[in-house]
Amino acid sequence: MRIAPRHFPVSAPRLITPISFKKSMASAASASSGDSVPSVHKAWIYTEYGKSSEILKFQENVSVPEIREDQVLIKVVAAALNPVDYKRMHGLLKHADTLPIVPGFDVAGVVVKVGSQVTKFKAGDEVYGDVNESGSQKPAQFGTLAEYTAASEKVLALKPKNLSFVESASLPLAIETAFEGLETGELSAGKSVLVLGGAGGVGTHIIQLAKHVFGASKVAATASTAKLDLLRSLGADLAIDYTKDNFEDLPDKYDVVYDAVGQADRGLKVVKEGGKVVTIVKPAPGAIFFFLNSTGSTLEKLKPYLESGKIKPLIDPKGQFPLSKVVEAYAYLETSRATGKIVIYPIP
Repeated sequence: MRIAPRHFPVSAPRLITPISFKKSMASAASASSGDSVPSVHKAWIYTEYGKSSEILKFQENVSVPEIREDQVLIKVVAAALNPVDYKRMHGLLKHADTLPIVPGFDVAGVVVKVGSQVTKFKAGDEVYGDVNESGSQKPAQFGTLAEYTAASEKVLALKPKNLSFVESASLPLAIETAFEGLETGELSAGKSVLVLGGAGGVGTHIIQLAKHVFGASKVAATASTAKLDLLRSLGADLAIDYTKDNFEDLPDKYDVVYDAVGQADRGLKVVKEGGKVVTIVKPAPGAIFFFLNSTGSTLEKLKPYLESGKIKPLIDPKGQFPLSKVVEAYAYLETSRATGKIVIYPIP
């Protein structure tokens, strides 16, 4: 990867119906129809660790990444934010990172160039995915908050035909994390699950997957008072108001507890004997902590559920920001008040 010298310039949740994509699609279509890919483009970059509001810089002449034989170059149409983005800025993955970094894990866009070993995709394909194959060990230095990004073909899948680029960009990291965590917890038909943090980006998918893909007999989830109806609409049989009730004090025990908010120690109190507590926030004795290994095969498995509408993307009502407003988008994400995902669109 080449990065050019730096020139920094100093409501109710909804399943969205996106705005027009004509401008972005025209740009992507032009790039995939034979026009040369530019040598530089616009991207957000940070060169040191710290708060997103202090270290993120917008640069207009970053070198477009070169692709390996097994990679494709994507004209980014939409990208999504995840908590791991700002935690990474704080130094979470410092042991594996190489500065400078273009942040962003999730992408939806159009393939404009393919490596010599790529067999699944061709120029013009609409794809989506989490560009980090193993985010905890070797995270991508060049992420998705840019006009172009490179990704291995094995982390990508064809975009569901019924979903927009905005909706598709919101899915990969969250839905793959939800799926992999439920598999790790060995959830299966007839078992029960408690989701701690059911209204967040990952939690909304855990509920839907547990109910519609894994066949859970009972899905319970926690959220604040205003979000209980959302949990029920996603498939939760029991919506627990954490502002009023401690789930440990309720009589139910669960085969699987999936912690998405950092309460694994409390989850251990309500798991059945022989059951499993899975957490994606922080390790806890007795719980299984894991970091996603991204794979397009998971997205391919879930494609029928997405195209049938059984599994739906959920984007926060205030959660769509243009590329120029990435700092504001991160500020909103870091409040932990978003319901569902935050997406960056349009990307010029």
